[in-house]
Amino acid sequence: MKPTRLPLQNEPPIVVAPPSPARATVIWLHGLGADGRDFVPLVPELDLPAGHAIRFVFPHAPVRPVTVNMGMAMRAWYDILGFDASAPQDAAGIGASVEMLRHLIAAETNAGIDSRAIVIAGFSQGGAMALYGGLTHPEPLAGVLSLSGYLPLHERFLEQATTANRGTPVSLHHGRFDPVVPISLGTQTRDGLRALGYAVDWAEYPMQHEVCAEEIAAISRWLRQRLIAALRPSDR
Repeated sequence: MKPTRLPLQNEPPIVVAPPSPARATVIWLHGLGADGRDFVPLVPELDLPAGHAIRFVFPHAPVRPVTVNMGMAMRAWYDILGFDASAPQDAAGIGASVEMLRHLIAAETNAGIDSRAIVIAGFSQGGAMALYGGLTHPEPLAGVLSLSGYLPLHERFLEQATTANRGTPVSLHHGRFDPVVPISLGTQTRDGLRALGYAVDWAEYPMQHEVCAEEIAAISRWLRQRLIAALRPSDR
């Protein structure tokens, strides 16, 4: 029996409003089996300046059967058909989630946020979607942040990559002892993107498939550089 096709966005994202009127946005994509609530507690830990103008948007992936988890239904941006690097990938699922991400970006630009003040971030499978969705987006973005992720569909990536985001800063973070997404996938993504001319920052930490305090501090510094400093009134 074929699984029921479920709507891509079956509930609205969680939005964390800034203390000042929003002038920038971070769209943060959660990992496999989690939901938009997963990274909401991270926002205060970023220790952003008082009065910052960054809105955080945490969407929920659709619920779908995941092949490697014995077909169990869970929130996933796309199906995972196998753990081996040669396993086929769910191009249709990835493409549908890219479209959902574009709708989220459009909602922010329609609300008055310049696309160049939008960061796409994600963890694990969400980090994979942040990379693929962000670097194939037709409008320039402020940056792409991927934690414990990798670039999916790398063989067709060049066909989809846009010139608008060729110069977009990319920040990759990974745990050295990650048993879920091996660090080798992270370094392959780093080296592949650098070979294509992307500006890629890399940081690794003595951790597994998780987030640590040192990483949070690094993310805070990167967001300050990418968004807060760029949006000073004197610079606009």
